[in-house]
Amino acid sequence: MLSVELHAHSALSYDGRDPVELILEQAEAVGLDAIAVTDHDEIDASLEAADRAPAYGLIGIPAMEISSKAGHILGFGLEEAVPPGLSYETTLDEIHDQGGLAVIPHPFQESRHGVMARISRDELAMGDAIEVYNSRLLTGRANRQAERYAASRNLPMTAGSDAHISEMVGQAVTRVDADERSVDAILDAIAAGRTTVEGKRTPWRISFRQAAGGVSRRVRNSVMGLFQ
Repeated sequence: MLSVELHAHSALSYDGRDPVELILEQAEAVGLDAIAVTDHDEIDASLEAADRAPAYGLIGIPAMEISSKAGHILGFGLEEAVPPGLSYETTLDEIHDQGGLAVIPHPFQESRHGVMARISRDELAMGDAIEVYNSRLLTGRANRQAERYAASRNLPMTAGSDAHISEMVGQAVTRVDADERSVDAILDAIAAGRTTVEGKRTPWRISFRQAAGGVSRRVRNSVMGLFQ
């Protein structure tokens, strides 16, 4: 079984803080086998992480978190960025056209761009897997909803730390029963449902700090944009 972090953000995300190097160092330190950097609507840092991961004893999975019109969708095994602002179904198609895997993160956390605010339960099942444990939770209710839904539809389940600072990488991991240590083998195993999930809550003080940092960075970037 491989221990895989499937949801982490670098400084390239508007709400991320740390460079790829610190994320990889943390992943190595906590004993992960593989990691996907999943920046918001950006892929360059993830491609860099995938290229540099072997030097840390890791498998790097190229990925991103895409802002569809319905909400956030994780795309794995990508070669190039999927544009934001497309419909839910078109975003899934764009991921699949690259041979990628589409995982729906925190679908029932509507305040955090979960897709269930804008799609039906049948449409949710169009994803290849459901993130049923997201470490950034308050009560855990949305995670339980996601797990019950995935179980009822016999959909593969994943977990993710949703880390926006490097220290939180590895808070939630997906154990993947892959045939070998490779990106393709990991994604194939996830698609086949050969996963178990485990994790712990991101401490509230860190969740609030991450959220506040994201707001301040958005404001700063908007101000800087006025002068460009």
